[in-house]
Amino acid sequence: MFADIIIDITHEKLDRVFCYRVPEQLTGALEVGTEVIVPFGRGNRETRGYVVGFSEKTDYELSRVKEIIRAADESVAIESRLVALAAWMHEHYGGTMIQALKTVLPIKRKEQPREKRRVRLLLEEEEGKKQLDVYLHKNQKARARLLAGLLDQPEQEYELVTKKLNITMPVIRALEEQGVLALDSEREFRNPVRHRVKQRQEVEYTKEQRNVIDTFWGDYREGIRGTYLLYGVTGSGKTEVYMEMIHRVVQEGKQAIVLIPEIALTYQTVMRFYGRFGDRVSILNSRLSQGERYDQMERVRSGAVDVMIGPRSALFTPFSDLGLIVLDEEHESTYKSEQVPRYHARETAIERAAIEGASVVLGSATPSLESFYRCRRKEYTLLELRNRTQSLGLPDVYTVDMRKELENGNRSILSDRLKGMIALRLERGEQTMLFLNRRGYAGFISCRACGYVVKCPHCDVSLSAHRNGRLVCHYCGHEEPSVSACPSCGSTFIGGFRAGTQQIEDIVKKAFPKARVLRMDMDTTREKDGHEKILESFASGEADILIGTQMIVKGHDFPNVTLVGILAADMSLYSNDYRAGERTFQLLTQAAGRAGRGSGKGEVIIQTYSPDHYSIRMAAAQDYEGFYEAEMEYRELMGYPPVEQLLAVLMTGRDEQLLEKAAGYVKEYVVRIGRGGRLQVIGPASPGVGKVNDVYRKVLYIKCGEYRLLTEAKNRLEQYIEINRGFQTLRIQFDFNPMNVF
Repeated sequence: MFADIIIDITHEKLDRVFCYRVPEQLTGALEVGTEVIVPFGRGNRETRGYVVGFSEKTDYELSRVKEIIRAADESVAIESRLVALAAWMHEHYGGTMIQALKTVLPIKRKEQPREKRRVRLLLEEEEGKKQLDVYLHKNQKARARLLAGLLDQPEQEYELVTKKLNITMPVIRALEEQGVLALDSEREFRNPVRHRVKQRQEVEYTKEQRNVIDTFWGDYREGIRGTYLLYGVTGSGKTEVYMEMIHRVVQEGKQAIVLIPEIALTYQTVMRFYGRFGDRVSILNSRLSQGERYDQMERVRSGAVDVMIGPRSALFTPFSDLGLIVLDEEHESTYKSEQVPRYHARETAIERAAIEGASVVLGSATPSLESFYRCRRKEYTLLELRNRTQSLGLPDVYTVDMRKELENGNRSILSDRLKGMIALRLERGEQTMLFLNRRGYAGFISCRACGYVVKCPHCDVSLSAHRNGRLVCHYCGHEEPSVSACPSCGSTFIGGFRAGTQQIEDIVKKAFPKARVLRMDMDTTREKDGHEKILESFASGEADILIGTQMIVKGHDFPNVTLVGILAADMSLYSNDYRAGERTFQLLTQAAGRAGRGSGKGEVIIQTYSPDHYSIRMAAAQDYEGFYEAEMEYRELMGYPPVEQLLAVLMTGRDEQLLEKAAGYVKEYVVRIGRGGRLQVIGPASPGVGKVNDVYRKVLYIKCGEYRLLTEAKNRLEQYIEINRGFQTLRIQFDFNPMNVF
C-alpha cells in the first residue's frame, strides 16, 4: 500500500504530491487528512506531511520509495481536517488536489510579526533623580532628556520616546546597559476590527425569534448537528437570532464562522457582532493585507478569536473546535467560486460541519430554490420568521410600467412617480436609495414599447447580442440575426440597456441640484475600507440619496431610508441564464427590504417593462412561497436544478479547430457513457465571449437527475482527457450547477 503525501505545504516549491510506502503497523490506521511524520530530502530529516490519497501500486522505482515513520501525535492537527475537506472538494468539484489545498489553506507563508516596544524605568524615584544629576553634570543631554521623561512617566511607548523626546536607539541601549531602563517587546497582532467599539443594546426577542432559538438549541443540546434554513422576511431580526445561537455555542467552548456574501456587508455586521462579543470577533476578506490575514490565523490558533466573519474564504478558518457555521444571505451567487475548484460555500460548509461535528444555519429572506427544495424534502430543518421586529410593517411596493412612461413622452430612466416621491423625501429630511439592477447587462434585446424580449426557442432563456450582429443562446448554441424592429409590436425602440451608475448620478443631480448624492459601485470602493467610508457617511446622514448596484441592497440597515427606487428591474429578469427569474425576485425583494426599517413607513418603486411577470408580481407582494411554486413549475418543465443536476464542461485553447474537435469528442464520450440515456448533453456552444486574449472558449452541459452520476461522469471524463494526448494543449474545467454562464 502506498500513500500520496503533501510535504510542508507552507513552502511553495514543495507544493506537490510525494509517494511513500505505508508500513504494516499503519495499514488501516491512516486515512485521507491524517498528519504523518516522514523522512524527507537527502538527509532523511523527519518532516510533517498530510495524506491526500492511497494506491496499490506506484510508478516510482520501489527501491527509491521511502516509508512513513509514524502517524503524528495523538491530537489531530487543525489543518488535517481541512486537508480532508480539500480531498472532498477535489472529488466533488474537480481540479487538482493542489488547487483544493491552496483553497482551504490560504495562508501558506509566515509574515513578519509586528512588535510593540515599550521603554520602562527600572530605578526608584530617588535613585533616578541622582542619576539625572550625573547626566546633567556630564552634559549628556539626550540621556538626561530620556531619564527626565521616564521620571515623569515611568513606562512609555518606544515610538513616543523616539519621536517626542527625539531619542535614538544608541541612547536607549546605553541606559539599558547601565540598568537604568528596560526595553520590553511583545507581539502585537494586526487587528482589522480595531476602533469599532459599540455599546451593546439589550434585545427583547419576539415570540418567533424565541421559538427559532429554542428549536436550534434544543437540538444542539441533544447532540443533533443539523442543517437549518432560517427563512425570515427582511427586518425580522435574523442577525439577532444568529448572535444568540453563536453566544450559546461559544458558551460551550466552541467557535463559530459567519459567512457574508459581500465585503460591503462587513462594516455593519462586524459592528453588531463586536457589540456582543468584543475583541473575540475578527474578520477575513480580500481587502486585508497579507500581514493582517496571517495575524488573524495566529489569533485563531492561539484561541483569541471565537467568531470569524467574512466572505467565502472565511469558511476555512482553522478553528480547533468549530460548533456552528452561519451563511447569511445564503441565496447569493457570490458563495459559488469562479476559480478551480468551483465549489459552493453552502455545500462545502455542510461537509466541513459534518467533519467537525458542527451545525449549519442558512439564512435568507429569499432562500435559494435549492435550499427550500431540500426543506420540502426534509433534508434541512425549516425555521421561520414571518414578521418584522418592533411591530414594523413591510413597505408598500408599487410597480411603474415604463412602457406607459414612454407613451406619455418620458424617456428618462426616472419615472414621474419616482421623481415626485424623491422630492417628498428631500422635503422631510428622509433618505432614498436608488438601486440600478445591472445583472445581465451584457445581454438581452428588449422592446421599450411593449416589453418583448428575444428568447431561444429551445432553452427559454434570452438570446445575447454579439458584435457580429447575431443573437446567440449560450446554452445550446442556437443563433439568429439581430432585429431592428420589435417582432411583436413593430416599434423601433428595441435594443439593449445602456445606463450605468455614473449616468444615473448625473441624472439625479440634474433633477435635484440641492440633494447630497453618494454613489457606491466598483469605481468608488476600490480603495481599502472604501465600502465602510461610503456606508458610514450615508448612515450618519451626510447624504440624502445613495445610488448603487446590488452591493447596496444586501443586509444593510438604515433607519432613515423610507424610499427605495428600483431602476431597470428587467435587467436580471431576461439575462441569458435559467436562474434569471429567481435572481430577479431575490434582488427586488432584498432591495425593497431596505425601506422602512426605522420609525417611518417605507415605500418602494419598481420600474419595469414586464409588470405582469410572476417574478415582478411576487416580489412586489413579498410572496416567496408563491414565487417558489411558479418557478419550480418552470424548472420541472425545463429540467433545470434543483429538479435535475447540471454539469458544465468548460474548454479553452488557442487552436480553434482543435478546440472544436475536442469538444465534439467530449460530447461523443459522454453520450457513450450516458448510463442508458440518463445523461443528457447540451451543446457544445460558444459562450458569451468566444475568445479572450487569443484563447478560444467552448462549453457543453450535462444534465442528470442524480448528482452522483454527474460526479462519476466527471471522474471518467478526467481519466479520458488524461490518457488522450490531443487534450494536452487544452484547458478543461468542470462546474457543477453553475451560478453564472461561462
